Order: sequence, then structure tokens, then C-alpha cells
Amino acid sequence: MSYFDAASAAPLHPVAREALSASLDDGWADPARLYKEGRRARLLLDAAREAAADAVGCRPDELVFTSSGTRAVHTGIAGALAGRRRVGRHLIVSAVEHSSVLHSAEAFEAEGGMVHRVPVTRTGAVAVESYADALRPDTALACLQSANHEVGTEQPVAAVAGLCRESGVPLLVDAAQSLGWAPVEGPWSLLTASAHKWGGPAGVGLLAVRKGVRFAPLGPSDERESGRAAGFENIPAIVAAAASLRAVRSQAAAEAVRLRELTARIRARVGAVVPDVEVVGDPERRLPGIVTFSCLYVDGEALLHELDREGFSVSSGSSCTSSTLTPSHVLRAMGVLSEGNVRVSLPAGAAVEDVERFLAVLPGAVAGVREKLGAPAVPAQAPVADAHGDALVVDALGKRCPIPVIELAKVIGDVPVGGTVRVLSDDEAARLDIPAWCEMREQEYVGEEPADRGTAYLVRRLS
Repeated sequence: MSYFDAASAAPLHPVAREALSASLDDGWADPARLYKEGRRARLLLDAAREAAADAVGCRPDELVFTSSGTRAVHTGIAGALAGRRRVGRHLIVSAVEHSSVLHSAEAFEAEGGMVHRVPVTRTGAVAVESYADALRPDTALACLQSANHEVGTEQPVAAVAGLCRESGVPLLVDAAQSLGWAPVEGPWSLLTASAHKWGGPAGVGLLAVRKGVRFAPLGPSDERESGRAAGFENIPAIVAAAASLRAVRSQAAAEAVRLRELTARIRARVGAVVPDVEVVGDPERRLPGIVTFSCLYVDGEALLHELDREGFSVSSGSSCTSSTLTPSHVLRAMGVLSEGNVRVSLPAGAAVEDVERFLAVLPGAVAGVREKLGAPAVPAQAPVADAHGDALVVDALGKRCPIPVIELAKVIGDVPVGGTVRVLSDDEAARLDIPAWCEMREQEYVGEEPADRGTAYLVRRLS
């Protein structure tokens, strides 16, 4: 089995396993106690904090350990907003932040706060100028991830952090995906991360809050972790997290070169071996091990099952693989194709042979899914539409994507050049996938209009 979903959770690093086992004997006691067992536990906790702070690039007394990366984000955002409530109630986030950041923003909004969501380009990157325009006198906090978890695009954190500092606004950086590769550059104010992303054990998060940042922890106070993370510390897991972070960093430069070559190979060849594929994310400013692409006329869940049967563990941002039946918020913000989406995130040590086998298996897996869905081998096939004024109408109500796009592809050739097709759909994914299909097929997406049921999407044939 080839595990290609390291962006979700990296396999436990051997150093983490060794450190976890070794610290079980001495790290079980209460580090707040002054007796011998407590002092031993305190030594382990302090050493882990120093090692993690060195990797983050902050002082040990600026860093606390939390129960997860999500908890670090929630605590960091809530504490910074509460600490600066006299400044204002304005929060800035990018449209492609991790759900933990966006959920915090939604909670803040529900309490009466104002949230500005900065858009991204088609590659998934924010423009520095967009953050500059969003900053206001009443901005309490800005958030920007270091790199995107779904498409791998790196963000201009250092430049945005500089702008925020000039305006006196703290910047919180979610560094979950990138911290295992390098420290985050720039004058950021708060930083969060999660150990299971770099091969540490699950259940350990990092929250760094620079000295001078106004911060007011919410909820009942606790004497542990500077009052910012309540509860008894899991010292063996914390030690394993810090040890594995140091270990992966020591090998990061060489491994990054190797993984960049492998992901570049996938990016270059997937379009050659599979027709009608859109490779998404920035081709240059990206994390070493992540490559994401979307396949026209493909059900994402079915494709993931096919690849799983072939021995590959990958993930997807397609609507058909989520409980909400809506496309990934990242793909929606980028405006790229969402159907048949596959994210390959290679773990450290991924073999060239496994990547080559993936590229050999992928065309058959995609073709098999398309055949089951009745996708057209060539655009412009048999008519399945009715007349509606000067347009053909494709009634795809009640059908999930990619079916509406498949039906559109089948009838586009049945209207004259300049004619239109009206696609009726009540699947939210159609709002993203139909315009993406038009761009890939060089047809004109006219727009959408209300319908008795669902939404009507208008497409004009150009060729």
C-alpha cells in the first residue's frame, strides 16, 4: 500500500516512536510538583519546549503545548481578539484558511464581530495588496496560513507580516503544513502548528505568542502552560513531537529537493496520461510534497475508491467525497474545477517506484469511473436536451456533479456556434464546475439565472 496522504497525517517518525517510548518511564508524573518524579517530568517538558521553540524561532516562554493544532488555532484567535477588543472587532482571514481558522471567524462573526475574507488568485495565493487594503484602524487580528493544506500553494507571509506590523496589527500564522520544512519568516505575532503533520504523535499542538502581543485567554484560568492550555500535559507525546520536529528539520533540505522532483513529475505527466485534467495550485511557490489535480466527468469518491483498490491512499476536495455535498472551500475560492479532485501528498521517503506505479494506474482508474458515469469520449455527442427559446435545456436537477457537466458536454455540439445551452442544476458544485468546464473547453460561460428549481447555468458555444 502506498500512503500518499501525508498532508492529512504523516506516518509516525521513528524518532518520535523512540522518544515516546523512552519518556514513558520518566514523563508520567506531574511536572508542577517538586518531588523527584515531578522534577524529572519538568526536565523533559522544559527540554521539549526549548527544542520546539528553537524550531519555531521564538523564545521558550512564548510557546505552549495544546491538545491539538485545531485547539491551538481556536485558542490563539480567541485570545488575541479578546486581548485587543478595545482596538476593535474586525478580523481578517484569507478565503483558503484551514477550517479551524474559518470556524473561529464564523464564531466571532456570530458574536457581532466583522470578518473580512481576502480572496485568492486561481493559484490559491493571496495578493499582499489585498491585505493592505483590508487593514483598518479597528482591525484586531489578521490570519494567514503559511501554505495551503489542499493545493500546497505557499503564501507571502513575510510581506503580509511586515504590513501588519507597520499597522500595529498582530498576524496569526497557521504553520501546520510548513513547519516541518522550515521556520516561518517575517515578523509574525502568533503561530500555530500540529505535530501529526510532521510525523509526531496526534494530540499535540503548538501555540506561540510573541512577547508584547495583547492576549487574554478565555474560559476558566489554569496554572499550566502559561494559562493558555488547560489540563495535564501529555509529556511523552510532547517529547516525541519536539524530537521528531528536530529530526525532520535536519533532513528537510535534502528531502525537499527529492520530493519536489517527484511532485513535478506528477504535475508534468498527469495531464499527458489522463485527458481533461486541470492541475491546480501554484507551479513554483509550493510545498515540496503536495500536488493536486481535478478530472472532468469524474466522481471524486468513486475515483478514490478505485485508487484505494489499486493500493494508493489519496484524498480529495470534491463535493462528492464530503458530507456537505459542496466542493472544498479552497477549490471554490480559487475558482478551479472541483469534480474528480485528487490530492497527492507524499510522505518523507516516498519511493520513485511508487510514484511511477501511481502514474501507470491513474489513467485506467479515471477511464473506468468515466465509463461507469457515461461520460463522453469526445465532446458533442447524442442530444438529450429540450428546446427553451433559443437555448437547449439540460435538466440535471437532482443529479450530483459531475453528471450536469457530463450532460452539458454531450449536447454542446447540438447547438450552432453562438447558440446556448441552459443547464438546470440544484447541486452547489455546478456553480464551480460548469465555468471550469467552459474554460477548459474554450466555451463561454454566460452566467447563471434563477429557475423554478435550482439554478440555470448558461453556456454559449464558441467552437
